[in-house]
Amino acid sequence: MIGNRFWLHASLVMAFALLLPACSKKDDEYVERPVEELYNEAMDNLDKDEYVRAAKSFEEVERQHPYSVWATKAQLMGAYAMYERNKYDDAIVNLDRFIQLHPGNKDAPYAYYLKGLCYYEQIADVARDQKMTELALKSLQEVVDRFPSSFYALDAKMKVDLARDHLAGKEMTIGRYYLRNQQPLAALNRFRVVVETFQTTSHVPEALHRMVEIYLMLGLRDDANRTAAVLGHNYPGTDWYEESFALLKTGKSATAKGNGMLDWIPGFGGPKAPTEPTTVPKSAAKPGGKPKSKSEPGLFDWMKW
Repeated sequence: MIGNRFWLHASLVMAFALLLPACSKKDDEYVERPVEELYNEAMDNLDKDEYVRAAKSFEEVERQHPYSVWATKAQLMGAYAMYERNKYDDAIVNLDRFIQLHPGNKDAPYAYYLKGLCYYEQIADVARDQKMTELALKSLQEVVDRFPSSFYALDAKMKVDLARDHLAGKEMTIGRYYLRNQQPLAALNRFRVVVETFQTTSHVPEALHRMVEIYLMLGLRDDANRTAAVLGHNYPGTDWYEESFALLKTGKSATAKGNGMLDWIPGFGGPKAPTEPTTVPKSAAKPGGKPKSKSEPGLFDWMKW
């Protein structure tokens, strides 16, 4: 019995002794390095489009030198690396943390702008849920409202308009669906939303024309005349106005084949409706590169070295 205990004790001592080198080796893997070296390594990875490595390197800057000025920059650059890798959720988490910790930082406009891009580039076609469009609109509008004179406000404003146009396109898609299924009142409500809520979008002329069609279908001639007058006053000479004018004058479509006023229901007579893109293209310039348009800033132009 004593001999068995002795051998058991000896075995445990030997096992513990074997684990010590392994633990020491693991601990030795962490080596504190100068902040400049870590940051430059992260930027080199970024230049090579190795975004996963770059993000980890920027995290290491924060971990080893949390109170340096480079740690603050590393937060943004790490978020950008995740954005380029299409890790939008991770990028947004980092950006929200930066905004919360450094609301008055000179690079705060960039953080808000990049957050808006993360949502904007997840916008789906109008046949799908538009939650990302709404979040993009809200985030980009914050850039315009909070930093109207910043380098990013102009591009954010352009993307706000595009996002609003996309939401209007969603309403038009639903309205057309109701028309195809012979539910004119439900369709009318959707087209009214476009006219009243998205007045500056490209879908308003068609929405007004569809309202004229529905009013005529329901026998509401006065409402049809008033809506057509609004269409003619704001969009004179457009194909949609000509189509409405023909309907009011003859009861027939100006372009659709057939003889009945309701020929538009199955085939949607009149000008071709605006089409919605299925995806939003990547809008950011590469690090240090030129912007893709005069209104679109380069993502690294905020850096003041």
